[in-house]
Amino acid sequence: MKRIACIVPAALVALSLLPSTALTAHWTEGMKEGQATFKSIGPLAFGPEGILFAADTKAAALVAIDTGDTKPASASKPLKVEGINQKLAGLLGTTADQINIRDVVVNPISRKAYLAVYRGRGADVVPVLVRVGTDGEAEVVALDKVKHSRAELPDAPAESATPATGRQGNARLESITDIAFLEDRVLIAGLSNEEFSSTFRAIPFPFKTVGKGTSVEIYHGAHGKFETRSPIRTFVPFKVGNEPSLLAAYTCTPLVQLPIKDLQPGTKVKGKTIAELGNRNRPLDMIVYQKDGKDYLLLANDSRGVMKINTDVIERSESITDPVGGGGKKGVGYETVKDWQGVEQLDRYDDKSALVLRRSEGTLTLESLPLP
Repeated sequence: MKRIACIVPAALVALSLLPSTALTAHWTEGMKEGQATFKSIGPLAFGPEGILFAADTKAAALVAIDTGDTKPASASKPLKVEGINQKLAGLLGTTADQINIRDVVVNPISRKAYLAVYRGRGADVVPVLVRVGTDGEAEVVALDKVKHSRAELPDAPAESATPATGRQGNARLESITDIAFLEDRVLIAGLSNEEFSSTFRAIPFPFKTVGKGTSVEIYHGAHGKFETRSPIRTFVPFKVGNEPSLLAAYTCTPLVQLPIKDLQPGTKVKGKTIAELGNRNRPLDMIVYQKDGKDYLLLANDSRGVMKINTDVIERSESITDPVGGGGKKGVGYETVKDWQGVEQLDRYDDKSALVLRRSEGTLTLESLPLP
């Protein structure tokens, strides 16, 4: 949940959303110094010059924070913090079972990790931003006196609304399901209060105005129907052939290509389903990387591990428009990265490794792993 164009493979560098007007602007334009407040925290994504974007899903808002973390990492060395949930519990004065890590991102400049953390459960939850250095030491990021700016989503679901998908819960908490930064836009997936509630939006940065999002329709092979209410769970910007696109993953588990040029405010777009990766499965996080001259996609899931997908086949893949029954798979294939078990979050660490958060018997480990 945390991509930035300057650190991803060459296929992404050429992506362009709209004519860029903010690239020469001061990135902290419009920011004010003071307390950055959150009702909730996560997903996260880094932008330029150490600026961190943090979603406040309960408030249906996005906060840009000038972290001041702009000192380049001196050298690349492996990172491993065993029992990170226990260490955070000690840091925050609670027990490990009261720690919930919502997202993990890496600052591409300093290679320090930033964690969106919930301390407590239920009504007692306190959102906290934590930074883990390359030495493995953790600290709370003070938000009482920071430069920051805030963007409110104009068409978010009501606070107590039931998700349009029929699931129990608060639809407001899915107003933002994933974010990324690309050139001069913050890309946001989530739900809106529109009839076609699955929504994608691109907000210009520095923040000025926030328009309505684009309603997204996809064909879900495992369900055998077109859907407009299930949100994108995780996505990455990626250039498919000559087409700047998004690769987006949904629950249960369609993989969809969306041309960026079609993502215009207030319109509707139909995505191209390029893979059904198996039902009863929830995508957790996604990155792209380059190895031996080829671009690959890594997709972490809650029931099928980490999938490695060769992106070479995406351009010529056919659109899936017929039911895929029995939990079957169709379209773009994948291989399972067997050594990466229990992965819940991942981000690019450097050119040769990823930073992952993975669980084993209730213990969480934050570590860098060589890209497969």
